[in-house]
Amino acid sequence: MSYDDVEIEDMEWNDELKAFTYPCPCGDLFQITKEELKIGEEIARCPSCSLYITVIYNIEDFLGDSKKHVVEPSKQQPIAVAC
Repeated sequence: MSYDDVEIEDMEWNDELKAFTYPCPCGDLFQITKEELKIGEEIARCPSCSLYITVIYNIEDFLGDSKKHVVEPSKQQPIAVAC
């Protein structure tokens, strides 16, 4: 069972860890990365103890970055393959 449910807005971005963090009662930080959020992960774990929290967020907020890097089919160029 999750220690707590925490809104992503209540978490802090940590540039050093490259993760959203939230204080754990043990003194360390619960952590979850943007990559984990993009694939639908909602559990932020503490690296120092067995506790974890459920992160409440809208996955669509994290999918926007990856959509910018997708080449649309109409823009794909054919390539010639030598046999």
